[in-house]
Amino acid sequence: MTKLNPTPLGLAAALLLSLAHSAALAEPTQQQHVHQMAHQVMPFELGASIHLFKMTETGGRQRVVLREGQDPEQIALIQRHLKHEAMRFQQGDFGDPARLHGEMMPGLQALQKGAKQIRIHYSPLPNGAEITFETDDIHLLTAIHRWFGAQLSEHGADAKAE
Repeated sequence: MTKLNPTPLGLAAALLLSLAHSAALAEPTQQQHVHQMAHQVMPFELGASIHLFKMTETGGRQRVVLREGQDPEQIALIQRHLKHEAMRFQQGDFGDPARLHGEMMPGLQALQKGAKQIRIHYSPLPNGAEITFETDDIHLLTAIHRWFGAQLSEHGADAKAE
């Protein structure tokens, strides 16, 4: 049996590979990042709620509702947050999604630029709230759908399609 006697260069290379592998393991996935950062953007308990996305022929609907039961405090927080977001979206301010998902989130830049061509409506629900997005512009429709798709992907278990 041959005994390997590593060279200093070989040891250094092995150490660098090991460190790079450890750093890669420590980097959170986008879903983990969104989940960890959510409390900085959303005032309600992410784990107690679910984001529901429905793409439509004219845009889409985003709902945030409690997973189960009635918690008036959480419902009020969801409603206040979505009402505030709807007002900001109407002005082209998608800062919270950009902060949470990143500036290069699919569809986001088109939504910011074309906000005046999107009808955005907020509605309270008994267990949360919803925002609807409607447009006659095919490019903005595609942007809404891409934006919803990215949120579905990045929120992981905290979101689902309707």
